[in-house]
Amino acid sequence: MRVVLAEDLFLLRDGLVRTLTEHGFDVVAAVDNGPSLLRALLEHRPDVAVVDVRLPPGFTDEGLQAALEARRHHPGLPVLVLSQYVDQLYANELLASEDGGVGYLLKDRVTDTGQFIDAVRRVAAGGTVLDPQVIGRLLSRGDARGTMSALTPRERDVLELMAEGRSNAAIAGTLHFSESAVAKHTASIFAKLGIAPSTEDNRRVLAVLAYLRR
Repeated sequence: MRVVLAEDLFLLRDGLVRTLTEHGFDVVAAVDNGPSLLRALLEHRPDVAVVDVRLPPGFTDEGLQAALEARRHHPGLPVLVLSQYVDQLYANELLASEDGGVGYLLKDRVTDTGQFIDAVRRVAAGGTVLDPQVIGRLLSRGDARGTMSALTPRERDVLELMAEGRSNAAIAGTLHFSESAVAKHTASIFAKLGIAPSTEDNRRVLAVLAYLRR
């Protein structure tokens, strides 16, 4: 699986390259600035891009904007964004397109190799991966509009795990109840939010996130 990596800090970039390589990925380009990232994405069209939001020359959102520009040229290009902190605007921009895998993780998560590699693989496969803090922020926006108030605490737990891309089996294992109970909670969530249920996990997650972004 071919990866383009963008990270301006040399030690972190080198560590990520080593981690990805050790887990069977082919890092075809590892760059440290926005213009180089865009060129690498357009040239290599990788299976997944792992991108720091803030890159030289401006250290604002060059990484994110380069990834979004590449997705305009190559719709569906999977992108996993890494950020120092939760920025709702960045999350909204990344999630604006429902075509292709997307992910948003805080940089702290990359120290958990298993979680990081799992996120890269899920995004490459077309899934959606969101840091729990990002999900919390999106859910808070929903509460402000009154759209989430109808959900029970357990349904909110299920929704958060759904938004992380978890299957019903994974949700059941995490929350310690049966898959049939998860299915009932999921049906209730969709009914309360006015979203038609889907048997496809990625479409289900994207539908929920699209609703929360409105």
